[in-house]
Amino acid sequence: MPRTARAAVGGIVYHVHNRGNGRMGVFREPGDYCAFIQLLLDGKTKAHIELFGFCIMPNHWHVVLRPEGDRDLAGYLSWVTNTHVKRYRAHYRRTSGHLYQGRYKSFPVEDDVDFRTLVRYVEANPLKAKLVDRAQDWEWSSLGCAPALRAKLLDPWPVDRPRNWLALVNQPMSETDSRRVRNSLARSRPLGSDSWTKEMAERLGLQYTLRPRGRPKRPAHREAAN
Repeated sequence: MPRTARAAVGGIVYHVHNRGNGRMGVFREPGDYCAFIQLLLDGKTKAHIELFGFCIMPNHWHVVLRPEGDRDLAGYLSWVTNTHVKRYRAHYRRTSGHLYQGRYKSFPVEDDVDFRTLVRYVEANPLKAKLVDRAQDWEWSSLGCAPALRAKLLDPWPVDRPRNWLALVNQPMSETDSRRVRNSLARSRPLGSDSWTKEMAERLGLQYTLRPRGRPKRPAHREAAN
């Protein structure tokens, strides 16, 4: 059985993700999206975090952030998600069962080229899902939200943003980069260079995420010598 990861360490960028229970829709109308974005903003008064990117999709959401202290990620996300569930149930009174598939998942990300790869993946979600013709037309993301909201909600990136960022997000991502992000999501695996990923896995107790899935193959039996 995999070991439980240690508490999120401050000063590290994280990709945080959650999905509706049974992949059901969580955001039904524009007001649902606006309410959740307001929670992302209000939550910044509950814990010390820097928010770098987000995308809210009909049945899931992504957030890219960096907590200042070891308890700030949990303080921020616990308040945001718990408040969201309470307000959602108050608004949609006939809703029953769990809203989310479980507790949010968080994955460390190296603040270099992999940071850009991740944010590009997150902001391109609506385009990949064919909800819009251009990624920036999805107003429930860090790429498409109103400039005034972006100024209040988002913090400066820890790396330089490419000048052609808009064009990059709208271009198809390489299968290699896309697969690396998907594997990070599927395995709760740190996203970064090989050396950084190994170091971060050891630091946070995530070594099991680096091991191949399934049982190890048995070595082939050698034939007895004649």
